[in-house]
Amino acid sequence: MTQPTPVFPAHRHALYEQHRYSAAIRSGDLLFVSGQVGSRDDGTPEPDFATQVQLAFENLRATLAVAGCTFKDMIDVTTFHTDPENQFSTIMQVKQTLFPAPPYPNWTAVGVNWLAGFDFEIKVIARIPESQA
Repeated sequence: MTQPTPVFPAHRHALYEQHRYSAAIRSGDLLFVSGQVGSRDDGTPEPDFATQVQLAFENLRATLAVAGCTFKDMIDVTTFHTDPENQFSTIMQVKQTLFPAPPYPNWTAVGVNWLAGFDFEIKVIARIPESQA
């Protein structure tokens, strides 16, 4: 049986240590990425919502890259939103730049009332390419 292995990007933000969790866990050819948020280096939320969303995707990209993955390797995406109705257009603008053409990943968006001071979080499961497995 494959032993799960923690994965961290080179530039780790303070939240991983502060809350004692791994950026991702590699298990076989799957990568389970913890919820990524738009934090500053010290772990505090980026106050500008559009920038917070962009930073969350940058943190996700960095975590995926450590395992040899890209956005194209994502097989399951879940996003969490504190105010979906008012945030959706901003999130869609970022999403359209990152996923401009099919095939698009499957995606579940969930409205929540608390994200520890953040307004957006994204977690994914990715398949690690054979060359990296």
